[in-house]
Amino acid sequence: MIRIEEIIRAFEAIAPLNTQEGYDNSGLIVGRAETEVKKILLTIDTTEAVVQEAIANNCQLIIAHHPIIFRGLKKFNEQSYVERTVALAIKNDVAILALHTNLDNSLLGVNRIIAEKIGLKNLRILLPQGQDNSIGAGMIGELEQQEKPEGFLSRVKEAFDSRLIRHTEPVRSIRSVAVCGGAGSFLLQEAKKQGADAFISGDFKYHEFFDAESEIMILDPGHFESEQFTVQVFSQIISENFPNIALRFSEVVTNPIQYFF
Repeated sequence: MIRIEEIIRAFEAIAPLNTQEGYDNSGLIVGRAETEVKKILLTIDTTEAVVQEAIANNCQLIIAHHPIIFRGLKKFNEQSYVERTVALAIKNDVAILALHTNLDNSLLGVNRIIAEKIGLKNLRILLPQGQDNSIGAGMIGELEQQEKPEGFLSRVKEAFDSRLIRHTEPVRSIRSVAVCGGAGSFLLQEAKKQGADAFISGDFKYHEFFDAESEIMILDPGHFESEQFTVQVFSQIISENFPNIALRFSEVVTNPIQYFF
C-alpha cells in the first residue's frame, strides 16, 4: 500500500519543496497525505477536464506541473475555473500534487530533460542558488558540434513539436545553448554572461527580444511547449520508486493558446 506522503518524499529527494520560488504554491494542493494511491494521472495543468479524466480512469492522484491555486481564494462559489476544478476534485476524492519551480530548480528536473531532448551535453545549472550547483534556475550545455542557425531552429522545432518559434536574428553558429522551461526571460543576461550562443525559453515579451543586442539568439517555442516534457520527469521518478503504481499521461491538451495560419 502506497500513500501520497511516500510519493511526496520521493519527489522531495530530487526537488525539495523549500527550493521553490517565493511566489509559488507547489505541494499537496488538494487531498490528504495519508491517502492510498494505486493510479496516478500526470499532466502539465489541472483543469476540470483533467479532473474528469482522473475520475473516469479511477486515478486517486493528479500530479501537475502548475499549481491550480496560486493565490488565496477568498470565495469558493465555483465562479472561476480554479474554484470549479478544486471543488470537483474534492467532491470526488481526487488529490492534486503540484511540482513547479522546485522541479524547475532541480538538476534532475524540467530543464535537464529539455536539454537532453535537443542534444546538449556537459550540462550545468545556469544560475545556481548560493553555493549549491545542483539547485538553481535554467541550464546550459553544448551541442556535439557547431550548428548553423537554420539547422538549430529545425532541431528545436522538431524536438518541441512547435507550430512556430519566435526568435531573434541569428548572431553566429550555435554550440553553447542555455534553456529554461516556462517563462525564463529573467535569465537572458546570465545566458549572455556565460557566452551562450542561443537561449531557449517561453513567454518573451516584445521589448525583451531587443535585449539580445546582437549577442545571443533568443528562441521562444512557447510556454506550454517548453514544459511539455515535465510529465516524463514525473513518470521516471515514480516508476523508479514505485513500479507497482499505474501511471496515465493525460490526454487533455491543456495549452490555452491556439494558432491560426
